[in-house]
Amino acid sequence: MVLIVIGAIIGKLAGGVPGLIIGGFIGYGAGVVFRKWIVGGLRVVQSQLIDSVFAVMGALCKADNVVTRDEIDAVEQMFGMLNLHGQQREKAKAAFNRGKQADFDLDGAIDQFARISRGRGPLLQLFLQLQCMAIAADGHIDAAEHAMLVRIARRLGLSEADVSQLEALLRAGAGGPSAAGGKPAQDRLADAYVALGVTAETNPAEIKRAYRKLISKNHPDKLAARGLPESMRAVAEERSREINSAYDLIKSARSDVK
Repeated sequence: MVLIVIGAIIGKLAGGVPGLIIGGFIGYGAGVVFRKWIVGGLRVVQSQLIDSVFAVMGALCKADNVVTRDEIDAVEQMFGMLNLHGQQREKAKAAFNRGKQADFDLDGAIDQFARISRGRGPLLQLFLQLQCMAIAADGHIDAAEHAMLVRIARRLGLSEADVSQLEALLRAGAGGPSAAGGKPAQDRLADAYVALGVTAETNPAEIKRAYRKLISKNHPDKLAARGLPESMRAVAEERSREINSAYDLIKSARSDVK
């Protein structure tokens, strides 16, 4: 609409009423082209984003020299989480398989993602979360996988502390104490504290403040307003659930935390 008005004004100035009409049509045509250009650009970014996510994921899952069935299942679940269908899903599979190859350029793929994300912190965090979810799917994170995850984080401008906090968040939310293969309650509680960036000695008010700050920072609507692609919304929602789970774990263990 704006381009139509602009075109009409320019046309009116240049050629009176006929110019106004012609300018309006030109503005309309420019608007159509502009919308197609924007949509096309978003599709390219989306495609590059998915390629980076799954290529790096392939390298990470192969870091301990074996890609487990659980990891493969987790990757396929992510296809659904990111709403990938048809050709998109096939491209994601191809990227994952490319990442598993010995000659895969991991640093190059990380740098590509850094360019796409333009340093947006929330997107970097969710990218890292997806990677961690994949390698944690078989119940543990191997030392080689952790080392590669730290390497990826550092190249993206994040720290080992960010990785440790994310790993703790996933462990704290991984099933209840009685779940088959579930972590003992005390271990999960320790992970919950790390996930929120506090300790068992932190007073209740500070724990609640840390939780609220973290949950606010990771709210899907706020992340969307800061440029988070719609395809990543489900990942943001999962992160919020994990934060809530960690806080609930602390509340159930301490009567002074409400």
